[in-house]
Amino acid sequence: MIELRSDTFSLPSVDMLNSISKAILGDDVYGLDLTVKELEKKAANMLGKEAAILMPSGTMANLASILAHCPRGSKVLVGDKSDIYIYEAGGASVCGGVIYEPIKTEADGILKISNVEKAFPIDIHDPQFALPSLLCIENPSNRTGGNILPLGYLEELFYYTREKEIALHMDGARIFNAAIALQIPADRIAMYADSVQFCLSKGLSAPIGSIVAGTEQFINKVRRIRKMLGGGMRQAGIIAAPGIVALDNMAQTLKKDHTKAKNLARYLSLIDEIEINASIEINMVFFTLKPEYSTDKFITTCAMFGLNIDELEPGVIRAVLHRNISDEDILDTIEIIKRAIPLSKQEGRIYR
Repeated sequence: MIELRSDTFSLPSVDMLNSISKAILGDDVYGLDLTVKELEKKAANMLGKEAAILMPSGTMANLASILAHCPRGSKVLVGDKSDIYIYEAGGASVCGGVIYEPIKTEADGILKISNVEKAFPIDIHDPQFALPSLLCIENPSNRTGGNILPLGYLEELFYYTREKEIALHMDGARIFNAAIALQIPADRIAMYADSVQFCLSKGLSAPIGSIVAGTEQFINKVRRIRKMLGGGMRQAGIIAAPGIVALDNMAQTLKKDHTKAKNLARYLSLIDEIEINASIEINMVFFTLKPEYSTDKFITTCAMFGLNIDELEPGVIRAVLHRNISDEDILDTIEIIKRAIPLSKQEGRIYR
């Protein structure tokens, strides 16, 4: 089966698996796991932050960050197409009494400052209104096509949040994809956020884990919240060790993933029944079928032929490349898609 639903399906490398048996372990809740400490120090340095903390998942990493930034009854401003808003179960409201206020996400993943401004009451001293305490951005943006937010925009947004006296959190699940694509160190991106989350288990291919980075004071808050959420882990070095390998060896792997995505997009653009923007920035490819075809039928038929892809939102199909997808897999993917399209015609009249 060719698995293109997400880079979360990537499998750890042999070096990662070998690193587990060699990891120096201790109880990380007591702060005694040296392998975890090594990973956290490395991650903090790579993002240009004072400190970092290993988290079990990206969802918990974002949730703990929001709770650390936001007092109860305040608002967190999030993109209406962001993963935090759509895919993370409203955790900040459930666990922290924090109100999500969605901001329109533009086609390129940007949240316009003029739209962010509307989330602030005219009179911040009027006790009727909940006040924003945090703005969250996603970079790269997932649901808008894997767009990388421009550095100039990030700088402008960062200084805007200074003026408004709120914090800025970056959901940088794939921040290293952005750094590789821009050919800059990740800290050039992370410098425009008070806190950053990134995933070890997507394109970086580690089996488990995410990182939150920020000031030492902020990370101490996150550590307490992690424990409250049930995320404190004992001999977590078995998770941290593959993460270290991932950070040490990621560049070439992610660069290859981007090339594979561009190749897939180029092949798809040659198929008449497919509509695609072949401008690819990271490892994601988004496309649609012409109206006479059923997306549901197409995805089901592809699966029958040995290809897993996903409908990210109605009519929009996403394919995500990762280290376990070969050049031959890409050619096979195109052949499966060509076979599946004629079997995916809409039945009856089409209303769109």
